[in-house]
Amino acid sequence: MKTRDLAYVALFAAIVAVLGTLPAINVGPVPITAQTLGVMLAGAVLGARRGSLAVLLFLVLVAVGLPLLAGGRGGLSVFVGPTAGYLLSWPVAAFVIGWLTERTWDRYNVLRGALINVVGGLVVIYLVGAPVFTLISGGSWYDAFRFGVVPFVPGDLFKAFVAAAIADVVRRSYPVIERPRRAAGTR
Repeated sequence: MKTRDLAYVALFAAIVAVLGTLPAINVGPVPITAQTLGVMLAGAVLGARRGSLAVLLFLVLVAVGLPLLAGGRGGLSVFVGPTAGYLLSWPVAAFVIGWLTERTWDRYNVLRGALINVVGGLVVIYLVGAPVFTLISGGSWYDAFRFGVVPFVPGDLFKAFVAAAIADVVRRSYPVIERPRRAAGTR
């Protein structure tokens, strides 16, 4: 990795951390936070590899005890509680968002970016987070859906749109993701 890549990774890990300073909305055992906006931004602005590394760095800092999650939480205990699956899905979501963004870079716009953030981010986060929530809490799938998905959908759709709008401005003014290279002999 180049020094610039390391700086981007550190910057976006810091952005996810700063978004944790916004107060969480407690609607149950899993709080609604602004940090998923940072996950989406990391993937959409940095691409698959750097975006997932930024979120992974953030989670390592949380694991060593820094209180970077919303509400000042940190340490290994957050990785065995009801939020564990959501947290562990973040690097995967950033990777999928980044991968999809890289594939559509020349055609990227706010609507396409929001769709990428929903499919690559929210669906991934819910598909990993809700089952782990069910396993850890001992509740039913209905409880996982009621407490771990439904309350998040309106805000997450808004965050998907905001992340796409920011990524589109960054793409046009200061592109961080390089244009995909075409193989020799292809159009």
